[in-house]
Amino acid sequence: MDFILQQITDWLKEMLISAIIGNLSGMFESVNNQVGEIATSVGRTPASFSPEIFAMVRNISESVIIPIAGLILTFIACYELIQLIIDHNNLANFETWIFFKWIFKTFVAVMLITNTFNITMAVFDVAQHVVNASGGIIAGNTAIDASGLEALEETLQAMDLGPLIGLLLQSFVVQITMSALAIIIFVIVYGRMIEIYLMVSLAPIPFSTFANREQNQIGQNYLRSLFALGFQGFLIIICVGIYAVLVQSLAFTDDIIADIWGIMGYTVLLCFTLFKTGTLAKSVFNAH
Repeated sequence: MDFILQQITDWLKEMLISAIIGNLSGMFESVNNQVGEIATSVGRTPASFSPEIFAMVRNISESVIIPIAGLILTFIACYELIQLIIDHNNLANFETWIFFKWIFKTFVAVMLITNTFNITMAVFDVAQHVVNASGGIIAGNTAIDASGLEALEETLQAMDLGPLIGLLLQSFVVQITMSALAIIIFVIVYGRMIEIYLMVSLAPIPFSTFANREQNQIGQNYLRSLFALGFQGFLIIICVGIYAVLVQSLAFTDDIIADIWGIMGYTVLLCFTLFKTGTLAKSVFNAH
């Protein structure tokens, strides 16, 4: 009878150990894949990230938004001309050079609108150079080393059924949490690129306000927002570098539960800091 009970116990232990190892392996793989893709994703310009989406956004912007920007520029140019004329004591002190000033400002405004995409892409080209350069300096491996899982089997073999069942439940909860965190990382990285496409699609409208000193704050804030979005990728790379250093300092010990929760804690910290990168970048560039 004792022999049968021992066989059943051994079978249950083998099943629980296999389930625990499987949960941990799947957990590490999902997070490693998402974290490993961050540096590649944020280092791309909008044109290289998805050429099809970029072509669609550019076509819509040039077909729909630029005519609206032209109307806004026409209104601003007329308003600016009226202001230039009446500012000199209601034509009592009239000077002809103001027309050359108005023509030059209008010409610059038209050039800005017609070259909107070249200017916006130049911003992201600069940001891409910074991100790629920083990614080369941060030479950290962001993958959680799962090779130690094989050594864990010996530790798990020495545990009783009760602790193994508790560890299985905890590993299952942590696996679900880590999968959710991997989805959050994906949403943050790809959501940033979608935000860039949305910002670029409306670029001609804020660019049309540069001709007027009363309204050019719109264009200036928009340009600061573009730089904030571009350099958010740099902050994301810094977060990944810090995460790489933290996870490489981890090593599986006899306290398996603490090790698992520690890895999840670092990943939660990574997601939290990734969320903060957008706000931090905007505060640095004073964009709102």
